[in-house]
Amino acid sequence: MILYNVTVSVDPEVHEDWLHWMKTKHIPDVLATGLFIENRFLRILSTEEGEAHTYSLQYVARSMEDYERYRQQFAPALQAEHTARYRDRFVAFRTLLEWV
Repeated sequence: MILYNVTVSVDPEVHEDWLHWMKTKHIPDVLATGLFIENRFLRILSTEEGEAHTYSLQYVARSMEDYERYRQQFAPALQAEHTARYRDRFVAFRTLLEWV
């Protein structure tokens, strides 16, 4: 199985809107692709007050093929929608992990 992790740091000024949008729009849209069998949405606790809020979004795919299909067919539009809505208000990086 493959774990696709997206770590996102969000500007405090848009944090509440971003959090609501992620829970009600973005994450459901990612899961609606049918290519992930589970997900987790975690807040990283090591940030200082006044700093950006940082989260780990984790999606589990059954196979590398499912992840690649997501990356090629769905990720560009979903990422573009996120960027358009929160441009210059977040930093994100992605990590791909495999169960061993």
